Amino acid sequence: MSLTDDLLSQLQGAPLQQVSQQLGINNQQASGAISAALPLLMGALGNNAAKPQGAEALFGALQNNHSGLDIGSVLGAVLGGGNNSPAANGAGILGHIFGGNQGRAEAGLSQATGLSQGNSSQLLKILAPIVMAFIAQRMMSGGNQGNASGLAQILGQEKQQVQQAGGIGGGLLGSVLDQDGDGQFGVSDLIKLGSGLLGSGKR
Repeated sequence: MSLTDDLLSQLQGAPLQQVSQQLGINNQQASGAISAALPLLMGALGNNAAKPQGAEALFGALQNNHSGLDIGSVLGAVLGGGNNSPAANGAGILGHIFGGNQGRAEAGLSQATGLSQGNSSQLLKILAPIVMAFIAQRMMSGGNQGNASGLAQILGQEKQQVQQAGGIGGGLLGSVLDQDGDGQFGVSDLIKLGSGLLGSGKR
């Protein structure tokens, strides 16, 4: 099971209801939107961790801010407005994950799911701290994986799985990771990303 699928299954039930209430949408809409947003976040983290300095920075953040937290308490802190703590500061985390592509990620998610851009933005801010806590949990329980290169390996595999799975999440990831910033996900981007996307037939 991929990290994305594992986390998705953990968010069913009460967490899903809490998110749907927060966004003012029904459970089915919330479930579809989370299913699209999680691969986007995981894949973007995999992209960041592909660079050694990115993996080091991410591993440091996981250790310092997100270690030892469970998903329920993080969700409670985020929905309760606990944005002062680094572990629950969704906006700050998104800035690190997407950098200058944050607006594109929010717009793409909105387009793909039918959510308003405001709700898409809010959903990513809710999910980003949860994704970080989940990955920290995985890393710290992973024995010899507890280092930056182990993190890069795990997230690199996850990014590949997202791209190969295609679907909304894979397509979104492709458009957000437009490497040369021209707004078009073209051949030059594929070369920079490697051949991972070529097999999926998805943009």
